[in-house]
Amino acid sequence: MTKTTDDNRVKSWVEGELRLAGLLDQRMIDLLRAIDSTGSINQAAKQQGLSYKGAWQIIERANNGAPQILISTAIGGSKGGGTRLTEAGRALLILFTELEGQHRQFIAQLNQSLADKPDAVLLLQRMMIKSSARNQLFGNVSAIQIGSVNAEIAVELKDGTAVVASLGLPALYDSQLRIGSQALLMIDSSDIALVIDAHDWQWSARNCLPCRVIRIRPDDVNAEVVVQLPGGELLSIVITRQSADSMELAAGQPAWAVFKRNAPILGVM
Repeated sequence: MTKTTDDNRVKSWVEGELRLAGLLDQRMIDLLRAIDSTGSINQAAKQQGLSYKGAWQIIERANNGAPQILISTAIGGSKGGGTRLTEAGRALLILFTELEGQHRQFIAQLNQSLADKPDAVLLLQRMMIKSSARNQLFGNVSAIQIGSVNAEIAVELKDGTAVVASLGLPALYDSQLRIGSQALLMIDSSDIALVIDAHDWQWSARNCLPCRVIRIRPDDVNAEVVVQLPGGELLSIVITRQSADSMELAAGQPAWAVFKRNAPILGVM
């Protein structure tokens, strides 16, 4: 089972907002609760981080959409005015609160069901990774070559192509990386060179991956070139607009993505 490490609870893969009749959502209900507790639109709006006008718009939408008035307001008078929920409004609030509990249980059941499916969890783990790096490649560690300062890690992609990354020895030992470990490679677009004809060249860069140009997005200075690897993975490569023009790039053109072994940031799943 996939659980959080701090409190042993099942991770929330599935999320969902409770909404009734396409109108009553969490924001509206929270405003109703705040009005019920404060008796003031102004105070309720502040509690919910809304403007006074924004709170009024929500109230008007709720009242107009319901068969009975949910919120009533009084100005002045012997009790000094104020805002309160009507009987219909309070009944709706009670109903929504009951449904919230059932909704949480339903979501928890779905997450528990997913936690019992290792293949689904693996897929979701990869999809949830967020990084500023434009390129993310997943694979399995196929080789580890330890040097005096760094280790050279080979990560095998979907089609069997190996990407080599450099990792400091302290980081290697801390990560407990081993052959077969699932790994994530994050590579910045500007760290990759695009080569059209690599057959007659000798490269100091450790990685030279065959690929095919999918699309080119030029601007005034640079061009983003998206290429596809044999396994289907996509890489974004940023080159100068002048280089793109001189290479006469076109969709479908074969090429090579070239980068050094210290370009990828290596993460362990």
